[in-house]
Amino acid sequence: MQIEIRTLDNTSAGIAELPEEIFGQTPRADIMARVVHWQQARRRAGTHKTRGMGEVQGTTKKPYRQKGTGNARQGSLRAPQFRTGGVVHGPVVRDHGYDLPKKVRRLGLISALSQKQREGRLVVLDTAVGTARTKDLAAKLKALGWQSALIVDGAPDQGFLRASRNLPFIDVLPTIGANVYDILRHDVLALTQTGLEGLKQRLGIAPASSDAVAPGLDERVADEREGAPA
Repeated sequence: MQIEIRTLDNTSAGIAELPEEIFGQTPRADIMARVVHWQQARRRAGTHKTRGMGEVQGTTKKPYRQKGTGNARQGSLRAPQFRTGGVVHGPVVRDHGYDLPKKVRRLGLISALSQKQREGRLVVLDTAVGTARTKDLAAKLKALGWQSALIVDGAPDQGFLRASRNLPFIDVLPTIGANVYDILRHDVLALTQTGLEGLKQRLGIAPASSDAVAPGLDERVADEREGAPA
């Protein structure tokens, strides 16, 4: 499968080969939904908390005697039926993340990439460098017709990365941070040539090379970004 390589100036820069194993598969909506749910669950802070009976302040004295008052029997003013009482079965601080098999995560990423290719929203860029000003980058993206785009590079250029930070709906990620959620929520997926090679290596289609991965990045970075892909 071949695709034309474009530049940020909207000119042709040759032809790239897209492996069928990554970009030519039938998208699995169910698998992508599972991966996105897993990512979102891992991103939840889990800091919500309510106080139970043993945590609220208040007297431990019995409000009134057990019998003879005509009222329902009560043992504590900290019980949940009172306004100042504790909450029953309320949320507690916890981790909402759960495990998802690596094969499912890999299939979800392949499905997202194949879907972008099938929809005609996959672009291969020559490079993503040479633009360090937000104004210049915005002009180039406007000429390309991109309003919402995810740009994946092997090792993103720091100047290009800074230029993109102030642009809404424009994100730049290293190859190891590419994930299903970010791919699906952007209209256009743009892969640089090094980003494409990095994806091939990450998904086991090409031999590993240190050139296609940003230095200092590992699986922990992917986990933090996407919650995270294999």
